Amino acid sequence: MILLSVLAGLGIIQMTVLIGYSIYRTVEFHQQIRELEARVTLLKQDVADLSNMRQKSFDPEFLRQLARCQGYVGEKEEVFVDQKAVQGVNEAECRLPVLRP
Repeated sequence: MILLSVLAGLGIIQMTVLIGYSIYRTVEFHQQIRELEARVTLLKQDVADLSNMRQKSFDPEFLRQLARCQGYVGEKEEVFVDQKAVQGVNEAECRLPVLRP
């Protein structure tokens, strides 16, 4: 009878551990799903932006705006450099220009 009680106790402990691990996995999977959904949303936005860029690739004004975004200036323009400007720019902040239909 004592052996049966010990085995039942071990079974209860094992079931508790398995239920706890299952809950932990569920929480982790839901967190990963949220992260992936956010990433997919950003990638869909990038695809839409690139599609719009492809459509406007022959528009001279758009190409001028894109070149200006990359740091180019016109022939008759002067360049002023701010000595107190932020040195390291985050890549996420350097997005393509806003495309207007």
